[in-house]
Amino acid sequence: MAASLRLGAGTDFAVRVSPDGARLALDVLGVCWVMSSSGGAARRLTSDLDDIAQPDWSPDGERLVYQAYRDGRFHLWTIRPDGSDKRQLTDGPFDQREPRWSPDGGRIVFSSDAGGSYGIHVYDLTSGRTSPLTDSEADEYEPCWSPDGTKVAFVTDTTTVETIDIASGRRSVYARAGEDDVVRMPQWTADGAHLVFHVLRAGRNELVTGSDLRPVVEGEECFPFRVSFHPDGRMFYTANGAIRHRAWTPPAAAGPAGRVGFVCPVDVRAADYRRRATSMDDRASRPVVGIGSPVISPDARSVAFRALGDLWTMRFGRSPVAVGTDPTWWWSDPDFSADGRRLAYCSDRGGTINIWVRDLASGEDTQVTHFTDSAALSVRWSPDGRDIAFLDQEGALFTVDVASGAVQKVFDATFEPGRPTWSPDGRFLALAAVQPYSKRFREGLSKILVIDRTTGEAVYHDAAPHTSLQTRGDDGPVWSPDGAHLLFAMKSVLWVMPMGRDGRPSGPARQVTQELSDAPTWAGDSRTILYLSGGRLRRTRLTGSGVTGTRTMAMPLTWRNHPGHDAGDLVIRAGRMWDGQAESVRRDVDIVVRGQRIVSIAPRSDAVTQAAATLIDARDKFVMPGLIDCHHHRQMAGYAYGNRQHRLWLALGFTTTRSPGDPAYHMVEDREAVGSGARVGPRFVGTGEAVDGSRIYYNFMRPTYDSRQLRLELERAQALEYDLMKCYVRLPVVWHKQVIEWAHRRGIEVTSHYHYPAMAFGGDCTEHVGATNRFGYSRTVTNVGSGYPDVGSGCSRPRRCAAPRRCSTPAPCIARTTHSCATRACAPSTRRGDSPSWRRRRTRPGPRTRR
Repeated sequence: MAASLRLGAGTDFAVRVSPDGARLALDVLGVCWVMSSSGGAARRLTSDLDDIAQPDWSPDGERLVYQAYRDGRFHLWTIRPDGSDKRQLTDGPFDQREPRWSPDGGRIVFSSDAGGSYGIHVYDLTSGRTSPLTDSEADEYEPCWSPDGTKVAFVTDTTTVETIDIASGRRSVYARAGEDDVVRMPQWTADGAHLVFHVLRAGRNELVTGSDLRPVVEGEECFPFRVSFHPDGRMFYTANGAIRHRAWTPPAAAGPAGRVGFVCPVDVRAADYRRRATSMDDRASRPVVGIGSPVISPDARSVAFRALGDLWTMRFGRSPVAVGTDPTWWWSDPDFSADGRRLAYCSDRGGTINIWVRDLASGEDTQVTHFTDSAALSVRWSPDGRDIAFLDQEGALFTVDVASGAVQKVFDATFEPGRPTWSPDGRFLALAAVQPYSKRFREGLSKILVIDRTTGEAVYHDAAPHTSLQTRGDDGPVWSPDGAHLLFAMKSVLWVMPMGRDGRPSGPARQVTQELSDAPTWAGDSRTILYLSGGRLRRTRLTGSGVTGTRTMAMPLTWRNHPGHDAGDLVIRAGRMWDGQAESVRRDVDIVVRGQRIVSIAPRSDAVTQAAATLIDARDKFVMPGLIDCHHHRQMAGYAYGNRQHRLWLALGFTTTRSPGDPAYHMVEDREAVGSGARVGPRFVGTGEAVDGSRIYYNFMRPTYDSRQLRLELERAQALEYDLMKCYVRLPVVWHKQVIEWAHRRGIEVTSHYHYPAMAFGGDCTEHVGATNRFGYSRTVTNVGSGYPDVGSGCSRPRRCAAPRRCSTPAPCIARTTHSCATRACAPSTRRGDSPSWRRRRTRPGPRTRR
């Protein structure tokens, strides 16, 4: 179902006046538009796939320059005002932002992170070459030429406006705001005597000028973009969703604000497809695919892994044997000692998650760490079997002496690092760690961090130039026992990198698998590799040119949906009940549960009670639908909480939870464990790692670099039966569109951080209203929480939601659009486990019942 919108207001958009004052350029919804400066209909110049921002006119008015995210990085493009002759100026792995045309028309100044921080660069239109103007360790950005072309003004580290003299390179501070203020987008006045810029202070968005930050415009919510001066002296800016202008009388604007009306026609499309149904009533046996953190034994004959709420060891060709003895507890992160006689693992069986060691011959368990206010995770044995490396829940790296229990800190916390690995001599520890491209934006690459335990030196190494490791978790790096290679997943396949005795790469990494490959580990011969591929365990042998003898290792482990209350009817006799739909409370009713379903809700009846196999007397209770946690990431901080997380949800009344992003195999393990009843917890709807672009931040995002890799990512989603797809912050728009099309053909919903252009492609949901955005500002909500009709109209007309909505029902949300949870009332159903849950009955077309 399509809808045509005529937008006359926008959220966080910029406007620029043409040199002759006749036209305006604006970037509503990431599209470049041109319109008359007196108002009226705007004409679209760019497509939704371009995702542009901040257009600027050439001095002769013949072209516009803007930043565009078309290929997954920000680059400079130009176009004619009639939409013709679109040209790309810059390319490469770095971001180029905020282009401004020089007064002589021969150069464009912009900001770039090519130097390790954001700096000011100049593009020469004649030669096509770029050169740095100023690029210090500080972040310098949002440049602007002086009218005579001799200076450039810019922002430094959020609080300072500086200028630089082009000829001499001398820098001067024009204004410095308070440490809690944020300054943006300086613009010279037409006479070059003043700079006008935006400041956010004390929750107010204002335009100011001068070193004392004198107000130019206050009492309006000014958007954080450059003002633009008309030849007649008026100052144009955007505020309160509109294009506004005021007379400029130095040193401040004067007179009432005028408004320029505009209309941007936009077509949006509601999600229109048959949603995949997953029945809770299906009792068929299913193969386990939620295989978490598999490790191969040194003799290459066995594997240890987590699945169905337990740890398992399995001799290849035989049935798995459970390591855990009580599903009440959390079991994770198995690792064989080098001699294969012991298995280290993590469990909360003692209260908090600590390290335990199982003697595989005797079955005896020994607790190694005894933390009470932290967790010990991601264990790896040292080659000599004396120590175990691990992470705490903050991401700091430690070792523990297995015999004495003495703990030593090796390295301070990094953000969500991967599982550590030892060099054969025990001198070095390596792990995956994120390194941002700049301080200005958090995204960067997951690199190989090698730490020298003797000196404390820590060095980041690229897995490949401008290419991230796959995830920071079970995807490596893993040191081969002979020390010759590091093994890791990158671009959704496996690679090996030669390593020297000094802990540094001795050559470039080479690709060794072609198929979807995750979670690799080495056997003791430094040749045999075990990894996951689409829910299957795959074993192979490394050769000089790749791998050979690849085969699937049988996994004779199955699960089936818990039958619910299968010993006759369960009747809940409720004193008061609200079903999530009615406007009044019902009194004295019997709720009849049969298996996984509530089959009836009727006035109290002795006949019903007599027929019940089990009666719950709730005559003094208020019974209502369970809550739904619409947005959580169970495997982030929750990974360190152990099994208490699920019980806490139930204790707080949550009977369904929805994750829009988690490590894929751990998500499926959780879903299968809850679905089978092995783990007590709310019904679980989830997805694997969000599909992201070339830069990432969180450990469970999937950096994606080309169309072939995108196909592998979607292959994993299909094999592991994701309940939804999440497109993340840096994914190019064209791939976002492809994910939506792929998912909808398979009945799967798609969500993201962006409401547009996703809603033009039929995307189902916007996950946050004001979360992370690749632009450094949000187009759905301002920095003080305001939203305007371009957001509201787009979400309401095609029944699209601007907050988590369709986790399992089409009912409206009562949503808190923060990272924590968004809840809504739903009507009765039952959880896949062994106690009642609730779900809204369908009242209009929408998703079918899910798990």
